[in-house]
Amino acid sequence: MTPENAAWFADTFDKLTDNIGRALLGKTDVIRLTLVCMLAEGHLLLEDAPGTGKTALARAIAATVRGSHNRIQFTPDLLPSDITGVTMYDQNTGTWNFHKGPVFASIVLADEINRASPKTQSALLEVMEESRVTVDGVRHEVGRPFMVIATQNPIEQAGTYKLPEAQLDRFLIKASVGYPDRAAARQILAGSANPDRTQTLQAMVSTEAVAQMIDLVKDNHVDEAVLDYVQQLSEATRDDHETTLGVSTRGSIALVRAARVLAAAQGRHYVTPDDVKALAGPVWAHRLALSAEAEFAGSTPAQVMGRVLNAIPAPQLRGVG
Repeated sequence: MTPENAAWFADTFDKLTDNIGRALLGKTDVIRLTLVCMLAEGHLLLEDAPGTGKTALARAIAATVRGSHNRIQFTPDLLPSDITGVTMYDQNTGTWNFHKGPVFASIVLADEINRASPKTQSALLEVMEESRVTVDGVRHEVGRPFMVIATQNPIEQAGTYKLPEAQLDRFLIKASVGYPDRAAARQILAGSANPDRTQTLQAMVSTEAVAQMIDLVKDNHVDEAVLDYVQQLSEATRDDHETTLGVSTRGSIALVRAARVLAAAQGRHYVTPDDVKALAGPVWAHRLALSAEAEFAGSTPAQVMGRVLNAIPAPQLRGVG
């Protein structure tokens, strides 16, 4: 990745952020995290109260990249075929035809994902990992870009199923939209006659351009010292006295992928330890499992991540750029 490539990437990234920000007011940080997730070919888990703009975020991203958007409301009676699609026999032609499910879209909003049974949740595992669906032995590609934005309600837990660690590990980033600040809230209320601001958004880039950005950022330089730093951090999460499950190899790879995107979004053709520090919490905290004693004492994965980042010294890069 050249400095010129990085400058173009950063300029495009900022334009996408500003455009989405017209629909999701006062939430620049979560918008940038979501774009980092999409351009790293990852998936996003949002844990938030109802009515904070999760659906608006998904719609705004799809509109900005001229992509498609589907929303799946997860319920206890939802079947795997309701997500992936089903093969049906056509009596007129005498052939079996595949009818695509709602997972075939650029941005898929899996609303209240923890309300569906584990069997239905598992229908997402293959498509989240490999961007394809296998039905009746036939593989179907979902296209690029492809991102699942799954939501959980942290308040109401009755009738829900906890996401298994294997599925949590497939979400690149976990974040929260949160409530807007007072200035943004006042602006939202002023436009309450037309609350869906996503309908007025203009597409900034095509899905082909997004795919080009995804391929371009894969070549962003990561120094050996940074890779070693990521490995030391991941090992520290496994060795921490409060964790029973630390960061997996998939999690370490996810952090490097996300750091490449964040560096390019800031106009750099190389990754620094600060990129790793900025993303370690959003990328790793949801992958940690704490011991029962630690949870009873009130510890959180975020606190473990903070302790790990303070304990492992960041490398000093020289001669980069």
